Amino acid sequence: MSNCNNLRTVLSSTGKASELFVSSDGSRLLLVPYGGRVLGLYSRLNEENFYWTHPDLASADTAQGFFRSNGWHNMGGDRTWLAPEIDIFFPDFPRTDVYRPPPQLDPGGYQLVRTANGVRFVNRLEITLSRSGSKIELEIAKTWVPASNPLRRESTQSQLNDIEYAGYTQETSLTLLAGNDTAPVGIWNLLQLPHGGEFLLPTYAQSEPKIYFGSIGPGDLRVTEHLVRYRPSTFGIQKIGIRAVAAAGRFAYLYPSGNGWALVARNCFVNPSGEYVDVPWDSAGLIGEPVYSLQACNVDNELGHFSELEYHAPAIGLSGKLAVDVTQVWAFRGSWESLRWLVRNLVSAEGEVAQGNEVSSLS
Repeated sequence: MSNCNNLRTVLSSTGKASELFVSSDGSRLLLVPYGGRVLGLYSRLNEENFYWTHPDLASADTAQGFFRSNGWHNMGGDRTWLAPEIDIFFPDFPRTDVYRPPPQLDPGGYQLVRTANGVRFVNRLEITLSRSGSKIELEIAKTWVPASNPLRRESTQSQLNDIEYAGYTQETSLTLLAGNDTAPVGIWNLLQLPHGGEFLLPTYAQSEPKIYFGSIGPGDLRVTEHLVRYRPSTFGIQKIGIRAVAAAGRFAYLYPSGNGWALVARNCFVNPSGEYVDVPWDSAGLIGEPVYSLQACNVDNELGHFSELEYHAPAIGLSGKLAVDVTQVWAFRGSWESLRWLVRNLVSAEGEVAQGNEVSSLS
C-alpha cells in the first residue's frame, strides 16, 4: 500500500500520468489513464491506500523494471475488464493453457478528457471473441463523482468519531460501435485489496456459491441463509461466484489495516432479468447454467498477494448496443468495535466475524 504523493511521483518517473480527484469530504482518488483505473483510494486523514498495489510501484527503480517487463502489468486498484472471460482472455479456447489480457483492453489506450465536473477516461478498442471469431469495436468510458458516507444519517457522531471514510461513485459505459450486434459482451469490474481478509457477500436467500476454479480450504467458506462468507487460506488462485437471482448487490471485504481494521464495500445494481454472460470455464455454453453476477477471488502466488471483489453488468449485443453501469465504493478504517458496528449496519448482521484467531459475534 502506497503513500499517495509517493505513488504519483513513482508513476511520473516512469512516464505514467495520474490525476488526483478530491471530493468535498476529503476522499482522494488517484486516477491513472494507463489501465484506466483508480489506483489509490485515501481518506482525508490518512496516507494509507485502501487498495492493493503492486509492490514494485513502491520505488522508481523497481517501477521502471515492472513496466519494462513483458505481459500484463498488474498495477492493482479498481479496474474494468470485459466478459465473457473465456472469449476475451483465452485466445485459444477451449484450450485454457494461454491466458492473456488483451493489451488493447488493459492497459488500453485510455484518453483523458476534462469535463466541468472532473475527468473522463475513454478507450476505443477492437477485440476478437475466441469462440465465434467475431470482431467487434467497442468504447469504454469511465467517470467518477463523490459518494457520501452511506451511514452519515444512520449513526450518532460518537459512533463515527474514530472511523475514517473514503468513497466514490463510478459510472462506466460500454458501447458497441461496429461488428456483430448479437455478440454478447459485458462490463466486468474488479477491485484489488490487501491479502489476509474475509469476503462478506449478502444474499436474498440461501445460495451455494459456484467454485469457478481452485481448491477451497476446509472451513474457508461458510453459507448461511442470507450471507456467504469466504476467508481464503489456501495458496494459489481460487474464485467463487454468486448467482444473480440471489445476490443482494452489496458486498464487502474486511481486513486488518495498520493498528485497526478496514472495510471496503461495493454497491452495484444486480438485474436477474439481465443477460450475464460470464460462466465458469468448464461449463461454457451449457444450456440452463445459472447466471452469476458477483465473484470473490483469492490470489496468493507469483502474480501477487491480494483479494478481488468482482462484479458483472448485463451484456450488450444480445439486447442493445449500450450499457451504463453505476457503482459506489465505500471504504472505512477504524477500531475493531467500530468496524463490527459498520458490518452489522451496512453489510449483514448474520453470522460471526473472525478477529485474528478469535471469533467475535456481530450481533
